Amino acid sequence: MGVSKTTQKDLMRAAGFATPKTARISREEWLAADYKGDIIYKLIHQIGLPFVVKAPNQGSSIGVSVVTENDLQKIVAAINRSFFIQEITAAEWKSYSEAQKTRFINSLTDIREGIGLPVTIQALPFPERGANKNPSPSKVGMATGWDGNSTFEGWAAFHPEDLYYTLENLEAIASQENAKAILANINGEEEVLIEGFLPGKEFSCIVIQDENGEPIALPPTQIIKSNNVFDYRSKYLPGMTRKVTPIDVPDEHLATIRRECCRLFKALHFNVYARIDGFVNSLGEVFLNDPNTTSGMLPSSFFFHQAAEIGMNPSQFLTYIIRTSLVERTKSAKNSIFLKAKTSALDEAILQLQTSETHKTRVAVIMGGFSSERHISVESGRNIYEKLASSGKYEPLPVFLTGSEGRHELYVMPINIM
Repeated sequence: MGVSKTTQKDLMRAAGFATPKTARISREEWLAADYKGDIIYKLIHQIGLPFVVKAPNQGSSIGVSVVTENDLQKIVAAINRSFFIQEITAAEWKSYSEAQKTRFINSLTDIREGIGLPVTIQALPFPERGANKNPSPSKVGMATGWDGNSTFEGWAAFHPEDLYYTLENLEAIASQENAKAILANINGEEEVLIEGFLPGKEFSCIVIQDENGEPIALPPTQIIKSNNVFDYRSKYLPGMTRKVTPIDVPDEHLATIRRECCRLFKALHFNVYARIDGFVNSLGEVFLNDPNTTSGMLPSSFFFHQAAEIGMNPSQFLTYIIRTSLVERTKSAKNSIFLKAKTSALDEAILQLQTSETHKTRVAVIMGGFSSERHISVESGRNIYEKLASSGKYEPLPVFLTGSEGRHELYVMPINIM
């Protein structure tokens, strides 16, 4: 994937691609500000509402939030999340029941919705040197070699129990009831990216390289979300989003999307394949976003959705990507003899597979139904279909079950719907 979303934006802007308004906040600037409202006022004045807050070096939409209203507390929380920082006061922690404390720890340490582990711990205000109320070093992560007399700043918790014990002793650590803990992931961001919100239909497009090195954009997939952000859970949990391939737009807008994706592929000197996301509005204006030099390859990923649209099953598409990659690496003149031999061996294996006559057993994969969980059945059925389609033994036939209780109907699904 692209290493830095901020660098991507600079490169795309320099290459003449339309981009939203952007701003950046450094970690040093954010933590040094006693009152965050001044920074947020400048952001709203510069970018406008709504805007998107991004952790620029993360994948799978981790650390991404959409801010829709001028609410200081919510905006601070969104920016903290992108920095992988979370604050909690001793009074807040003390007010929680044991079940609430457990939920807080579980949420905070889950990178999909919190800041993950390990975290550094900064307790404010700091205790005086030599205070006797510090917790036992055996109960807390030893990132800095605590001697029992130093302040608590810079310590790290590597396990949820360490974090729990620290928060239980927060008042003692800081020697005051108004103590506050600033928890920050050790691998957190040094900078946060703020972007203007892009209205329109969201899409993702796989671009592959042909035998002459030219990019080909596959039919882009429209992402229909249940909330504002195509976040980690929306991407990987069944039923959180719908994917429509190709995107439901006029043909001329579809052509523009594919053309712009190919242009970006060449402008950023990508090769073999890439996944390029973006938005298209009602006027057909295309805004590309966060190009990735690799793509998720779960059975329900865009990668296989769009391959199926051009009639390739997962095994065929992966074989094509592997062969294209071997040919591209040969151009680097490193290990070229070895790579050419591997390419020849792969070509021979493909030819043998094409010429051999194999009888495959036809298997019906039934999915769908009329219950509220039919979307999960479709996702599971797709996974089974794609696994069987990649085998040399079975020829799966996707069948969709619909109707109502007592009255069932079966429909054979075309391959492009899969």
